[in-house]
Amino acid sequence: MPSLLEKINTLVSANLHSIVDRALETNSLKVMDEYIRQAEKNLDALEDSAATVGGTVKTLKRKYEEFASAAEKLDQDIDTLIVKGKDDLAAAAQAELNTKQQLAQDYYEQWQDQDTQYQQMLAMRLKLESRLTTIKQEREHLQDLLKLAEAKKVTTNTIKSLDDISKVGDAEMNTISEKIRERIDREDARLDMATANISDQIEDAVRGGEIDRQLEERRQRLLGGSDS
Repeated sequence: MPSLLEKINTLVSANLHSIVDRALETNSLKVMDEYIRQAEKNLDALEDSAATVGGTVKTLKRKYEEFASAAEKLDQDIDTLIVKGKDDLAAAAQAELNTKQQLAQDYYEQWQDQDTQYQQMLAMRLKLESRLTTIKQEREHLQDLLKLAEAKKVTTNTIKSLDDISKVGDAEMNTISEKIRERIDREDARLDMATANISDQIEDAVRGGEIDRQLEERRQRLLGGSDS
Protein backbone atom coordinates (compact mmCIF):
# COMPACT_ATOMS: atom_id res chain seq x y z
CA MET A 1 0.00 0.00 0.00
CA PRO A 2 1.51 3.38 -0.96
CA SER A 3 2.91 5.46 1.88
CA LEU A 4 1.68 8.97 2.60
CA LEU A 5 4.75 10.55 1.00
CA GLU A 6 4.35 8.33 -2.07
CA LYS A 7 0.73 9.45 -2.46
CA ILE A 8 1.74 13.09 -2.11
CA ASN A 9 4.58 12.69 -4.57
CA THR A 10 2.08 11.24 -7.07
CA LEU A 11 -0.18 14.26 -6.60
CA VAL A 12 2.70 16.71 -6.92
CA SER A 13 3.99 14.95 -10.04
CA ALA A 14 0.57 14.85 -11.71
CA ASN A 15 0.42 16.43 -15.16
CA LEU A 16 -1.99 19.33 -14.80
CA HIS A 17 -2.30 19.68 -18.58
CA SER A 18 -3.54 16.09 -18.70
CA ILE A 19 -6.05 16.75 -15.93
CA VAL A 20 -7.37 19.78 -17.80
CA ASP A 21 -7.63 17.81 -21.04
CA ARG A 22 -9.50 14.99 -19.32
CA ALA A 23 -11.93 17.52 -17.87
CA LEU A 24 -12.53 18.87 -21.36
CA GLU A 25 -12.91 15.42 -22.88
CA THR A 26 -15.69 14.60 -20.43
CA ASN A 27 -17.05 18.14 -20.46
CA SER A 28 -16.95 17.92 -16.65
CA LEU A 29 -14.91 19.25 -13.74
CA LYS A 30 -15.17 15.96 -11.81
CA VAL A 31 -11.58 14.91 -12.50
CA MET A 32 -10.31 18.23 -11.15
CA ASP A 33 -12.61 18.03 -8.14
CA GLU A 34 -11.30 14.54 -7.38
CA TYR A 35 -7.71 15.76 -7.57
CA ILE A 36 -8.55 18.63 -5.20
CA ARG A 37 -10.29 16.25 -2.80
CA GLN A 38 -7.32 13.86 -2.72
CA ALA A 39 -4.82 16.71 -2.39
CA GLU A 40 -6.68 18.29 0.52
CA LYS A 41 -7.12 14.92 2.25
CA ASN A 42 -3.43 14.03 1.97
CA LEU A 43 -2.35 17.55 2.87
CA ASP A 44 -4.24 17.27 6.16
CA ALA A 45 -2.63 13.89 6.82
CA LEU A 46 0.80 15.27 5.99
CA GLU A 47 0.38 18.20 8.37
CA ASP A 48 -0.58 15.81 11.18
CA SER A 49 2.42 13.59 10.46
CA ALA A 50 4.77 16.54 10.17
CA ALA A 51 3.59 17.85 13.54
CA THR A 52 4.32 14.45 15.11
CA VAL A 53 7.77 14.19 13.54
CA GLY A 54 8.51 17.81 14.41
CA GLY A 55 7.72 17.05 18.05
CA THR A 56 10.02 14.04 17.94
CA VAL A 57 12.80 16.22 16.52
CA LYS A 58 12.49 18.62 19.46
CA THR A 59 12.51 15.74 21.95
CA LEU A 60 15.59 14.10 20.44
CA LYS A 61 17.43 17.41 20.28
CA ARG A 62 16.67 18.08 23.94
CA LYS A 63 17.80 14.59 24.94
CA TYR A 64 21.04 14.98 22.99
CA GLU A 65 21.76 18.31 24.64
CA GLU A 66 21.01 16.92 28.11
CA PHE A 67 23.35 13.94 27.72
CA ALA A 68 26.04 16.00 25.98
CA SER A 69 25.96 18.55 28.78
CA ALA A 70 26.05 15.83 31.47
CA ALA A 71 28.94 14.11 29.68
CA GLU A 72 30.88 17.37 29.49
CA LYS A 73 30.48 18.01 33.22
CA LEU A 74 31.39 14.42 34.06
CA ASP A 75 34.49 14.70 31.91
CA GLN A 76 35.64 17.67 33.98
CA ASP A 77 34.83 15.84 37.23
CA ILE A 78 37.04 12.92 36.16
CA ASP A 79 40.01 15.26 35.77
CA THR A 80 39.38 16.59 39.26
CA LEU A 81 39.17 13.08 40.72
CA ILE A 82 42.41 12.07 39.06
CA VAL A 83 44.20 15.16 40.38
CA LYS A 84 42.96 14.32 43.87
CA GLY A 85 44.20 10.75 43.52
CA LYS A 86 40.74 9.18 43.72
CA ASP A 87 41.37 6.67 40.96
CA ASP A 88 38.53 4.28 41.89
CA LEU A 89 35.97 7.04 41.66
CA ALA A 90 37.58 8.29 38.47
CA ALA A 91 37.31 4.83 36.90
CA ALA A 92 33.62 4.56 37.82
CA ALA A 93 33.00 8.06 36.49
CA GLN A 94 34.84 7.19 33.26
CA ALA A 95 32.57 4.20 32.72
CA GLU A 96 29.54 6.41 33.28
CA LEU A 97 31.01 9.00 30.92
CA ASN A 98 31.39 6.39 28.17
CA THR A 99 27.72 5.48 28.54
CA LYS A 100 26.55 9.09 28.46
CA GLN A 101 28.69 9.89 25.43
CA GLN A 102 27.29 6.89 23.57
CA LEU A 103 23.74 7.88 24.46
CA ALA A 104 24.42 11.46 23.39
CA GLN A 105 25.77 10.20 20.05
CA ASP A 106 22.74 7.92 19.58
CA TYR A 107 20.33 10.77 20.27
CA TYR A 108 22.29 13.05 17.96
CA GLU A 109 22.09 10.61 15.05
CA GLN A 110 18.37 10.03 15.63
CA TRP A 111 17.79 13.78 15.89
CA GLN A 112 19.56 14.44 12.58
CA ASP A 113 17.73 11.59 10.85
CA GLN A 114 14.31 12.74 12.05
CA ASP A 115 15.08 16.38 11.28
CA THR A 116 15.97 15.45 7.70
CA GLN A 117 12.65 13.61 7.38
CA TYR A 118 10.84 16.57 8.94
CA GLN A 119 12.38 19.02 6.48
CA GLN A 120 11.42 16.73 3.59
CA MET A 121 7.83 16.63 4.84
CA LEU A 122 7.72 20.43 5.06
CA ALA A 123 9.09 20.64 1.52
CA MET A 124 6.44 18.21 0.25
CA ARG A 125 3.76 20.24 2.01
CA LEU A 126 4.88 23.42 0.24
CA LYS A 127 4.88 21.69 -3.13
CA LEU A 128 1.45 20.13 -2.63
CA GLU A 129 0.01 23.44 -1.44
CA SER A 130 1.37 25.08 -4.57
CA ARG A 131 -0.20 22.45 -6.83
CA LEU A 132 -3.48 22.66 -4.96
CA THR A 133 -3.61 26.43 -5.36
CA THR A 134 -2.86 26.13 -9.07
CA ILE A 135 -5.50 23.48 -9.79
CA LYS A 136 -8.14 25.42 -7.85
CA GLN A 137 -7.41 28.56 -9.85
CA GLU A 138 -7.45 26.70 -13.16
CA ARG A 139 -10.67 24.96 -12.20
CA GLU A 140 -12.35 28.37 -12.06
CA HIS A 141 -10.91 29.36 -15.41
CA LEU A 142 -11.88 26.05 -16.98
CA GLN A 143 -15.38 26.36 -15.59
CA ASP A 144 -15.70 29.68 -17.37
CA LEU A 145 -14.36 28.08 -20.54
CA LEU A 146 -16.88 25.24 -20.40
CA LYS A 147 -19.69 27.68 -19.80
CA LEU A 148 -18.57 29.67 -22.81
CA ALA A 149 -18.41 26.53 -24.93
CA GLU A 150 -21.90 25.55 -23.83
CA ALA A 151 -23.22 29.01 -24.60
CA LYS A 152 -21.77 28.75 -28.10
CA LYS A 153 -23.29 25.26 -28.46
CA VAL A 154 -19.92 23.52 -28.87
CA THR A 155 -20.65 19.82 -28.46
CA THR A 156 -18.76 17.40 -26.22
CA ASN A 157 -17.33 15.58 -29.26
CA THR A 158 -15.82 18.83 -30.49
CA ILE A 159 -14.20 19.58 -27.12
CA LYS A 160 -11.55 16.86 -26.99
CA SER A 161 -8.64 18.81 -25.54
CA LEU A 162 -7.22 22.26 -25.22
CA ASP A 163 -5.56 21.73 -28.61
CA ASP A 164 -8.96 21.05 -30.19
CA ILE A 165 -10.40 24.17 -28.64
CA SER A 166 -7.56 26.21 -30.11
CA LYS A 167 -8.58 24.95 -33.57
CA VAL A 168 -12.19 26.08 -33.21
CA GLY A 169 -11.12 29.53 -34.33
CA ASP A 170 -12.95 31.51 -31.70
CA ALA A 171 -10.51 34.18 -30.52
CA GLU A 172 -11.94 34.41 -27.01
CA MET A 173 -11.80 30.64 -26.38
CA ASN A 174 -8.33 30.40 -27.86
CA THR A 175 -7.10 33.12 -25.52
CA ILE A 176 -8.55 31.40 -22.45
CA SER A 177 -7.07 28.00 -23.33
CA GLU A 178 -3.62 29.46 -23.97
CA LYS A 179 -3.71 31.38 -20.70
CA ILE A 180 -4.53 28.18 -18.85
CA ARG A 181 -1.52 26.46 -20.42
CA GLU A 182 0.75 29.41 -19.69
CA ARG A 183 -0.28 29.62 -16.04
CA ILE A 184 0.27 25.90 -15.52
CA ASP A 185 3.72 26.13 -17.14
CA ARG A 186 4.65 29.08 -14.94
CA GLU A 187 3.56 27.25 -11.80
CA ASP A 188 5.54 24.16 -12.84
CA ALA A 189 8.62 26.36 -13.30
CA ARG A 190 8.13 27.97 -9.91
CA LEU A 191 7.72 24.55 -8.32
CA ASP A 192 10.97 23.32 -9.89
CA MET A 193 12.84 26.35 -8.54
CA ALA A 194 11.29 26.00 -5.10
CA THR A 195 12.18 22.31 -4.99
CA ALA A 196 15.82 23.06 -5.82
CA ASN A 197 15.99 25.79 -3.17
CA ILE A 198 14.38 23.61 -0.51
CA SER A 199 16.77 20.73 -1.25
CA ASP A 200 19.72 23.09 -0.83
CA GLN A 201 18.29 24.40 2.44
CA ILE A 202 17.84 20.89 3.82
CA GLU A 203 21.41 19.97 2.91
CA ASP A 204 22.75 23.20 4.42
CA ALA A 205 20.76 22.66 7.62
CA VAL A 206 21.99 19.10 8.06
CA ARG A 207 25.58 20.00 7.23
CA GLY A 208 25.39 23.12 9.38
CA GLY A 209 24.28 21.10 12.42
CA GLU A 210 27.35 18.87 12.14
CA ILE A 211 29.65 21.87 11.70
CA ASP A 212 28.14 23.58 14.75
CA ARG A 213 28.75 20.47 16.82
CA GLN A 214 32.35 20.22 15.64
CA LEU A 215 33.00 23.90 16.35
CA GLU A 216 31.49 23.56 19.82
CA GLU A 217 33.80 20.61 20.58
CA ARG A 218 36.78 22.61 19.37
CA ARG A 219 35.67 25.66 21.41
CA GLN A 220 35.34 23.54 24.54
CA ARG A 221 38.78 22.02 24.02
CA LEU A 222 40.49 25.34 23.40
CA LEU A 223 38.75 27.18 26.21
CA GLY A 224 39.32 24.25 28.55
CA GLY A 225 43.02 24.28 27.65
CA SER A 226 43.36 27.98 28.38
CA ASP A 227 41.68 27.65 31.81
CA SER A 228 43.98 24.88 33.02
